[in-house]
Amino acid sequence: MKPLNKKLSPILIMAFAMAILGCSDQLDAPQENNNFAGGTDFTKTEDMKLSIIGVYAAFHSRGWEQPLLISVRGDDVNAGGLGDQQQFTDTDLFNYDKDYWMYNSLWENMYVDVITAHTAMEQITRYQEFANEAGQAEGDQYIAEAKVLRAIMLFHISQVWGGVFIPRNSDPNELLDLTEVPTQAEVMQHLSDQMDEAIPFLPDLRPNERQDLPGGVTKYTALAIKALANQELENYEAVADATGQIINSGKFSLYPDFYELFKTPGKLSDESILDLQYSDFGQGEGDREGHLYAPYGPQNWTPAVEGSSSGWGFYEPSQKFIKFMLDRGETVRLETSVLFTDRGITELRTDPAYQDLPSFVSNTTRDGDIINDYPRALFASGKHYLPSNQLIPGRTSYGSNKNYNVLRYGEVLLMYAEAVAQGAAPTSISADAAVNLVRERANMPPLSGVNLDEIIDEKFAELGMEWGKRYFDLIRLGRYDELNYDGRTFSENLKFLPYPQPQVDRFPILEAN
Repeated sequence: MKPLNKKLSPILIMAFAMAILGCSDQLDAPQENNNFAGGTDFTKTEDMKLSIIGVYAAFHSRGWEQPLLISVRGDDVNAGGLGDQQQFTDTDLFNYDKDYWMYNSLWENMYVDVITAHTAMEQITRYQEFANEAGQAEGDQYIAEAKVLRAIMLFHISQVWGGVFIPRNSDPNELLDLTEVPTQAEVMQHLSDQMDEAIPFLPDLRPNERQDLPGGVTKYTALAIKALANQELENYEAVADATGQIINSGKFSLYPDFYELFKTPGKLSDESILDLQYSDFGQGEGDREGHLYAPYGPQNWTPAVEGSSSGWGFYEPSQKFIKFMLDRGETVRLETSVLFTDRGITELRTDPAYQDLPSFVSNTTRDGDIINDYPRALFASGKHYLPSNQLIPGRTSYGSNKNYNVLRYGEVLLMYAEAVAQGAAPTSISADAAVNLVRERANMPPLSGVNLDEIIDEKFAELGMEWGKRYFDLIRLGRYDELNYDGRTFSENLKFLPYPQPQVDRFPILEAN
């Protein structure tokens, strides 16, 4: 299945340019003419599709710092040290700086893209005034898709800051009139309600089954986001219902090779529920759509394909995570999640309990890339690694052509299992069966009578290094002691980042919150 932006690249580039023209650089600047480009002819209903493609283009345009900042505070990952982003390292240590540029970048750029989604929905509504019955139905689907993409962005914003704004239209100036900031619970309930509104209009397909926008959101993307929102609300009956519908659909399956899931063979697999999609369009030069993966990569390597670029070393799997995985007897999930240096292996062996390490704990990956020692970190993230032999010849950027997983079926199975363990009535398979599907893929023995602790451990093993999922599980469950590791000191008042100072200056109500 081709990536979305491989099939539609010229349209995406055009729509993204239009989005930039219509979207202000600053959150508090209004959208001129309430559309992406002034003078849009809404009677040309065949152009309606450009509006939703603009939302996808905005969603895929994540800056490198955004998922990095969302992800860095869990006990599965450390910020690489000795870098030029000291406040990023400080954030990982729970020492927050409201003036740090990354905080404002995440907030502002995510909200700009949320406003882009509102602009598109309003624009589609205007097209629908001139559309026939089929065009109106098409517009309903596109509006539902925009709601889903808007929802996952608001979900991430609220996970990081708790109480945040809920834009209701494309004019962010209306936020200046708010008398209180919605609580995190209110945001999550809003997202759940939005998914209920969207689901009836979305395709009953896997994302990779869509022919119009391959990899685009479907009914099941919305159900997964509804489950995430209700998990934050600790409304586990709703989590079991939403995830149970995904399981019962029979449409999804775990990609059989965990190692390749995060690489080119796993692109838009039957496990994918939502990906950030990127492509080199099968060519070694010219246009490309890509994410900057360099922050995740090792600073120094000897790639199997000479000339392939290394990374920055900003994102390091923690020794706590590695030892947890070794203690469990993990094989493919540990090999996939962590790139080892010789220095890191030596450090592990200073602990007498880890003198004898499995053969895959090596500075050479199974694809022949050698991860050399470098000063910033002992390990690098394997889930953000694309082997140099999978780069398209002529492309040298670290991770070029790699998709970025956002939501996948493995997480859905574990959310379902947790919901049942938390007391929800089963709506599909047993909690044991859900957990054991994930464990079977990882070559781990089955469990019987799984309890909550075992499920949370399984989520740690399965989802480590992915979007801060481990951190947000610990916060939701109040397991703060887990975050006191390697000299860190965590307390409940540190669970959210402070609002960025430029946003407090713009919206004084944030200071009171």
